[in-house]
Amino acid sequence: MAFTFKKRSVLPGFGLTMGYTILYMSLVVMIPLSALVAKTMTVSWSQFWETVTDPRVVASYKITFGASAIAALVNGFFGLIVAWTLVRYSFPGKKIVDAMVDLPFALPTAVSGIALAALYAPSGWLGRWLDPLGIKGAYSPLGVTLALTFIGLPFVVRTLQPALEDLDAEVEDAAASLGATRLQTFWRVILPTVFPALLTGTTLAFARALGEYGSVVFIAGNVQYSTEITSLLIISKLEQYDYTGATSIAVVMLVSSFLLLLLINILQRWSGRRHSGA
Repeated sequence: MAFTFKKRSVLPGFGLTMGYTILYMSLVVMIPLSALVAKTMTVSWSQFWETVTDPRVVASYKITFGASAIAALVNGFFGLIVAWTLVRYSFPGKKIVDAMVDLPFALPTAVSGIALAALYAPSGWLGRWLDPLGIKGAYSPLGVTLALTFIGLPFVVRTLQPALEDLDAEVEDAAASLGATRLQTFWRVILPTVFPALLTGTTLAFARALGEYGSVVFIAGNVQYSTEITSLLIISKLEQYDYTGATSIAVVMLVSSFLLLLLINILQRWSGRRHSGA
């Protein structure tokens, strides 16, 4: 007579844990976002469209999305180098460098913004050298990009590190033994393997930059049509008690972020199926 034993889980069953998951996600995520959408729906479509396509709002979209994209690409390139260095090499002060990567997580964003503004202002340590060259490191679109680059680096590095740790160095040796150059090894062996992680980290940095406020507000200068980011414009609308205007702009940013993350998930699945099929 055969006996079957049901595997006992340490955590409660699926029904209970799923219920807690739905409750928690509803309280923390779904209900606040639903309230945001509901507030926006109190205005007509023409009023909504007029608000989100106002020239000042469109200008804030351009600086926000443009600076976020540039910062994410910069972090994608240098984040890969930083992660590679931390994973593959041992050197004095490695733990310090590794801890420094997480500084943007630990520092309050306002502190980061004040530090960057003091550094790149015309009278700052670096700004005093850049200003005579005609390079405005603060109170300019460049300053916005610098701030968004600063807060986005950890997303790329921390996402790439596990992927690089799982990459066997013997694969590179095999490619070299077959006559591949270093560039060919990187392009055909290393990059395809870590690309999903690189794409995820870069996208997370981009999505994080879209909603950044504290580190940007001090270094941007907040000049309308020039350095005013969308999150600052939303705050300005709230201070003017224009709640429907603020929520309308916020909904545009919410939909943009959602579509971006959805696209990345699709690309990751496609990349995973492609590599598994190979």
